[in-house]
Amino acid sequence: MDDVCEGKDFSFPAQEEKILSWWDETDAFKTQLERTEQFPEYIFYDGPPFATGLPHYGHILAGTIKDIVTRYQSMTGHHVTRRFGWDCHGLPVEHEIDVKLGIKSREDVIKMGIKNYNEECRGIVQRYVGEWEKTVIRMGRWIDFRNDYKTMDLNFMESVWWVFAQLFQKGLVYRGFKVMPYSTGCKTPLSNFEANSNYREVPDPEIMVAFPVVDDSDGASLVAWTTTPWTLPSNLALCVNAKFVYVKVRNKFNGKVLVVAESRLAELPVEKAKKGLVDGAVGGSENSKSKPKSSGGKTKSVDTYEILGKFSGASLVGMKYVPLFDYFKDYSDVAFKVVADNYVTDDSGTGVVHCAPAFGEDDYRVCLENGIISKGENLVVAVDDDGCFTERVVEFKGRYVKDADKDIIQAVKEKGRLIKTGSFTHNYPFCWRSDTPLIYRAVPSWFVAVEKIKDKLLENNKKTYWVPDFVKEKRFHNWLENARDWAVSRSRFWGTPLPIWISEDGEEIVVMDSIEKLEKLSGEKVTDLHRHKIDHITIPSKRGAEFGVLRRVEDVFDCWFESGSMPYAYIHYPFENVELFENNFPGHFVAEGLDQTRGWFYTLMVLSTALFEKPAFRNLICNGLVLAEDGKKMSKRLKNYPPPSEVIDDYGADALRLYIINSPVVRAEPLRFKMDGVYGVVKDVFLPWYNAYRFLVQNAKRLEVEGLARFTPIDASILQKSSNVLDQWINSATQSLVHFVRQEMDAYRLYTVVPYLLKFLDNLTNIYVRFNRKRLKGRTGEEDCRIALSTLYHVLLTACKSMAPFTPFFTEILYQNLRKVSRGSEESIHFCSFPIVEGKRGDRIEESVSRMTTIIDLARNIRERHNKPLKTPLKEMVIVHPDADFLDDIAGKLREYVLEELNVKSLVPCNDTLKYATLRAEPDFSVLGKRLGKSMGAVSKEVKAMSTEAILAFEKAGEITIAGHVLKVSDIKINRDFKPPGDAKIEDIDAKGDGDVLVILDLRGDESLHEAGVAREIVNRIQKLRKKAALEPTDLVEVYFRSLDKDEKVGHEIVESQGQYIREAVGSALLPHDIVPLHAVVLAEESFHGISNLSFAITLARPALVFSSEAIAALYGGNIRFARGLQSYLLMRDHHNLKAEFQIGKGKIQVSCIENQPPVSVVLGEHVFLTVGDYFSSNKG
Repeated sequence: MDDVCEGKDFSFPAQEEKILSWWDETDAFKTQLERTEQFPEYIFYDGPPFATGLPHYGHILAGTIKDIVTRYQSMTGHHVTRRFGWDCHGLPVEHEIDVKLGIKSREDVIKMGIKNYNEECRGIVQRYVGEWEKTVIRMGRWIDFRNDYKTMDLNFMESVWWVFAQLFQKGLVYRGFKVMPYSTGCKTPLSNFEANSNYREVPDPEIMVAFPVVDDSDGASLVAWTTTPWTLPSNLALCVNAKFVYVKVRNKFNGKVLVVAESRLAELPVEKAKKGLVDGAVGGSENSKSKPKSSGGKTKSVDTYEILGKFSGASLVGMKYVPLFDYFKDYSDVAFKVVADNYVTDDSGTGVVHCAPAFGEDDYRVCLENGIISKGENLVVAVDDDGCFTERVVEFKGRYVKDADKDIIQAVKEKGRLIKTGSFTHNYPFCWRSDTPLIYRAVPSWFVAVEKIKDKLLENNKKTYWVPDFVKEKRFHNWLENARDWAVSRSRFWGTPLPIWISEDGEEIVVMDSIEKLEKLSGEKVTDLHRHKIDHITIPSKRGAEFGVLRRVEDVFDCWFESGSMPYAYIHYPFENVELFENNFPGHFVAEGLDQTRGWFYTLMVLSTALFEKPAFRNLICNGLVLAEDGKKMSKRLKNYPPPSEVIDDYGADALRLYIINSPVVRAEPLRFKMDGVYGVVKDVFLPWYNAYRFLVQNAKRLEVEGLARFTPIDASILQKSSNVLDQWINSATQSLVHFVRQEMDAYRLYTVVPYLLKFLDNLTNIYVRFNRKRLKGRTGEEDCRIALSTLYHVLLTACKSMAPFTPFFTEILYQNLRKVSRGSEESIHFCSFPIVEGKRGDRIEESVSRMTTIIDLARNIRERHNKPLKTPLKEMVIVHPDADFLDDIAGKLREYVLEELNVKSLVPCNDTLKYATLRAEPDFSVLGKRLGKSMGAVSKEVKAMSTEAILAFEKAGEITIAGHVLKVSDIKINRDFKPPGDAKIEDIDAKGDGDVLVILDLRGDESLHEAGVAREIVNRIQKLRKKAALEPTDLVEVYFRSLDKDEKVGHEIVESQGQYIREAVGSALLPHDIVPLHAVVLAEESFHGISNLSFAITLARPALVFSSEAIAALYGGNIRFARGLQSYLLMRDHHNLKAEFQIGKGKIQVSCIENQPPVSVVLGEHVFLTVGDYFSSNKG
């Protein structure tokens, strides 16, 4: 393996760029597809975005989810074709061209020519393809851009035709008028799910209008309320609720007689008497702008109005009234009458609704049911495609309806019909593309009869699996339950044309299901299905020449119909890939945002159910919205979020991927995006992971530095038999990681994986590596070192493979170095199979080590509470727990780790939970308060008085009856309060527990522990000096100690008595300073004062040769000049190479290269020592 730099010098973004280049050079994605070609197919549908805008965090989120799932499926033995798709048609594209070219109306398009307009649209559909490709690839997503699909491709459009033709054959297509949300900005109707995507709170005018009843003896007027004055010119009826009680009232001040629902009487304006007028006099002001107050309004209305009579709504039905305007006087015979329907409510208005059938869904239905208009008749729509009044409304002709509101109100006032006016703030739909207010308008359209298949839709929804499931069970289910027929045609230009050819008399209809059929019937060659290429094509009538020709209807498809056809159209089904489709439908997986429950997910489900009576997909992940840090929508104008490229350049794509996956957004909840959160992933996940990997590489390289055989990992199956408890534990924890990731990924719960990984990495670095440093550094022998390094190697390799779908770059970086010591490894980590659970998972050892970490944390807490730093050794600790197996583990194989980590000399296990604790019961008020009510006081008193015996019995039984109430374990809190033994004080002995295990520390000082404390202080200073000298852990140095005290004896005695601990801690003996050779290279030196009342100096030096002068001189028969020549030669040699030569020669080398000197055989340990430490130990021995 190659050397690796420190974490602070490791640039995640720069390394990712290198991996990207390598993937590109090796064509890694294509290679993966080829290698898995014979595997079972895993079909993934990628919803097509528009390329007319730049990718944002929402796209990055959905793309990351898709990439993780498809990478995982590839690694678990599937062939996963991933083709990027583009939505090319529809309003988003047309709107951009309209803005660019200043197009205001449909006529403007006709003038410039549909061909020119469509080619303008075609020219921008791939404007940002380059930016999309760059961002998607930089995020590490593997997807095919070269073999992408576009909804404007001929093959795609032909399959869309086929889909529509199938629906037509099944009787699921009809043409009709329907009042629909209509965008005047885009001049087209919108689907209900489009109309519901952009609501705003806006003020609108609200007015009450009088409609005089014909031939009423009191001259009464029905009062209707509306917030759309512009619809009044098209009024044809008034609607009441037959079940409501209505009242006829006379205004005491102006004499007007009005009819409203009794429950809405308070909404009528309150009048005040003018001077000179008596009660009941006529001529008072309408005071039409007065508003009833929220409280006391009814009383004031009663004061203003005299009730003349009460009657049911049913009795009003059939009454005729005087029209407000005469624009529709030709409807007088059937219109301008009162009808009844239950859609009239009494929560607003007057209980009387004015009906304009061309501008309200219920208005249209009610007027149709009551014979005011007829089905199939050419409904008069007095507003054109641009939202302006037509010639029928003479006074307001050419005016935009919303702009005409004020003048219409004025006209109503001048007619003496205005009862009240004001402003009404409510949620109102706006066009999601042009941002203009929508109106409801009757439009001729082609519909898919969704309501006919509603039951099948609900049934198919049950067959799908969603994450999170509440979106499926609530939001999507409710949407399907209220599904309405879907208007799939658009009176536009840039889209897939409807494949419908109709005769002039409307009697003959031909629907094309293929290009071949069109060519056969028309005799023309077809190479493009866009309007300007086929609108001219006619088909001869089957009935003969006298019936003329069939021409195509002008409409194009709603682009949602195209994207809903994607599972068939992207592979040109049924014209190609029949076996591929039919063997793998429904598709295995889709993923998009929450908004698509009313968009793509819905259209997929509708079309697949209509075509095949199946859902379109089996598994679905639905993500929430990514918001700015302040909780608002991300806005380019406000610049309230960092650009994705900036985040990736600073922290890398992997960090961004993990940040968004480890957030509520993958559970369909909103995420407030914070750049600090991405940095937190680098700090908390990648740096600890990298440091564990670096520690492995450093210590594997150290073997070579020390002249030992290069590191080759021991086979994992052999390592499973390791006798070391932490090896057993980390092997088991790794298998648990694999099991967990597989389990969660198979259930598509991506959001649970990162927290588990975080805990695993924390355990790996802070338990396995930290507690095993001696083994990993070779201080417990070479064999044990290789076992520990091999264990760490396999753990890291398995973790990398498990996390490869989540962090494709970082795992590849580590894998490329790790594979260098493993034969037969795959070229890329993404060609590897996903790990499977191997060997035994030891639940007991994992639980014991988990408890051990808890014990360590609790003990540290006690130390901090009493200001006892870890460097201060303590005499004893007691671990209290009822589980005998756990106590055996903690007092046996885990004991040394606990004692060393906490610097405690002895550990005592105890399974008597009452020896050091008293039990105390408390009622859980948050649980019991509401349930017990007034009984809470009595129950609380008895619970608090429970004896130890009663508490133990309650814990065993799981319930207890107090004051007639059965209380469970969740109702009562059992506290275990520490009880110091004998006469011990809390400052001498203290404890801390977590409800499971209790830790007791003896805090009393002990002089016998003083020397051990000083030794830890010395080791601490040595480690800090190494760091200060910028030494790597693998850098070999010799450490020298010099006492600076007057009585040097004290310091040297402590060093002598604690020699073994110091040697194990720093990796070499602590040498007396007076034996530093003159030729030694000193790397660092520092003096320390007042450390546990001692002063000393520490010197770090490179390993230096030590010669036995007499033995060397003897080699040359006492020739001192030759002896010095040999010493000079050996000192010139590279220390590492010299050591290696001695190892090869089994402690002996031949020196024959010194000019004019005889060859000699130099023996290690007799003539020369490689280090001062070796020489010192030899002499000491």
